[in-house]
This record gives sequence, structure tokens and C-alpha cells, in this order.
Amino acid sequence: MRKVILITGGQRSGKSTYAENLALSLTPNPVYIATAHIWDEDFSQRIEKHRQKRGSEWTNIEEEYNLNTVKIEGRCAVIDCVTLWLTNLVQPHLSNKDGILDMQSIKERAKQQIDEFIAQDATFIFVTNEIGCGGTSSNAAQRKFTDLQGWMNQYMAQMADEVIMLVSGIPVQIKG
Repeated sequence: MRKVILITGGQRSGKSTYAENLALSLTPNPVYIATAHIWDEDFSQRIEKHRQKRGSEWTNIEEEYNLNTVKIEGRCAVIDCVTLWLTNLVQPHLSNKDGILDMQSIKERAKQQIDEFIAQDATFIFVTNEIGCGGTSSNAAQRKFTDLQGWMNQYMAQMADEVIMLVSGIPVQIKG
């Protein structure tokens, strides 16, 4: 039976740990789908720490761009995270100070991929960031990305069976 769970909250709020523990409570052998692109050595070290923290019971899949190509039929998966995945989709569309060139095509691609991915009979635990809770950026590209991320979070929350927000490590049930 397909189930979609969205875990949201600010950076470093405990979302990933909560999502991983939830997956382990649902199945002894969950899937971890990492969407991060490694930008620099510091980020590489962070990713390696996350890999080491997860045990051998996890199946690890790295997919930066095409979530819809990952087949997890009948499994339970943590997708960490929507924000990094969306960043990867946006990167090729950035132009100097003008920001994102074609917001509509990015939205269409993101929506299509998510729809195709969650059409599988699986349990999906998506981790995402609430980046719009802070102040308004002075950078046009950052403002456009915040708009895009807000739209994506709203779209996913509408489809989700459950939405949980982490606040300082405390889960708050929003939906479900």
C-alpha cells in the first residue's frame, strides 16, 4: 500500500534522524535515497558521516536529478532531501544575477518526477526544508528559489498522507 509522509522543518531541526528512525520502525531494511550533490570537501565529510551513521540494514541509493528513475516497489524509503534535489534541478537554469530563467519548466519537471516516483507501491518518507520561515533575501535567485521550494512543499503536503514538522527536535503532527 502506497503511503507518502512529508517531514519538514528548519535546518538542523532533527528531520533526517526522525525520518530514519521512522523508516526503521516500519521495516528492518529501509532504502535511503540521497539527493545531495557534493559541492566541496566540507560537504563531502558531512555526507560521509551520514553514511557511516546508517547501518548495513540500509540500502543506499544516490540520485541527484532523476528521482523518477529510482525503483523501490514494495519498499520503505527515506528521500533526503527535497530541497537539495530541487537545488540540483535549478542549478543549470541560473544566469548571473537574474536568477532562475524558466520557473514554469522547473515546476513541471519537478512535479512530473515526483508524480512518477510516488506512483510506485511503496512507503515514501520525504525530508524537506522550510526555508521560507526566515527573512527575505536580498538575492533575486534566492528569493525565486524560496518561492519554488515553498510551492514544492505545498504540492507535496497536499499529496502526503502525513505531514510532520520538526521544531527543535520535537515532531509536530500537521496532517494525518
